[in-house]
Amino acid sequence: MPELHLLSADHAPALLAFERENRAYFAATVPDRGEDYFARFDELLHALLAEQDRGEGFFHLVTGTDGEVLGRVNLYEVADGGAYLGYRIAERAAGRGLATRSVREVCVRAAERYGLTVLTADTTLDNAASRAVLARTGFTVVGETRLSGRPGLSYRRSL
Repeated sequence: MPELHLLSADHAPALLAFERENRAYFAATVPDRGEDYFARFDELLHALLAEQDRGEGFFHLVTGTDGEVLGRVNLYEVADGGAYLGYRIAERAAGRGLATRSVREVCVRAAERYGLTVLTADTTLDNAASRAVLARTGFTVVGETRLSGRPGLSYRRSL
């Protein structure tokens, strides 16, 4: 059964492998991270961990039984009882309810552990899977947005 873990420095090799292996898959529906992300991975990871230490973000990995990273579910820009939600699931693990289960679990953690009261998420119109996850996990559409020039929707969920 996959498990949800708060990001730590020990996850670096598995996280980098996950991002590299799924880069093209993710780029089909979300903006690509770009070469700079991979070149500066260690620096960016340390910045995320510092943000997490300050309570400004909570970054989670979904791992399989052998420790491989199957997904990420992140809460970022934490402020005033709210945060933005972002998630991505490996291509080989997609379509099995993993995103829905993981987002539900992060919503519980957001309220019970992190003291948050509202989450916001954005997705592109052409990302039907992401829109379905948000709907199944209690998010409602609150407006339109653009993500890297692509039309999208903004969602919100009270916790």
